[in-house]
Amino acid sequence: MSSQATKQTTDAVDDVLELARNAGLLVTLDGQIGREKYQSVAGSLTSFMRFVDALRETLVADVPI
Repeated sequence: MSSQATKQTTDAVDDVLELARNAGLLVTLDGQIGREKYQSVAGSLTSFMRFVDALRETLVADVPI
């Protein structure tokens, strides 16, 4: 994978995690081995549904995540 593709993937992951945080989900870093991060996302079903709604709005608006 090229460095630009890696950056785009990292940016997309960061954007999705930001949506999760904004919805009220807890995102924790469980560990890191080399460049690979292991993260967990936890929260209530209400927060999860807010995340789903935010993701849908992003996809419908055709905004890059």
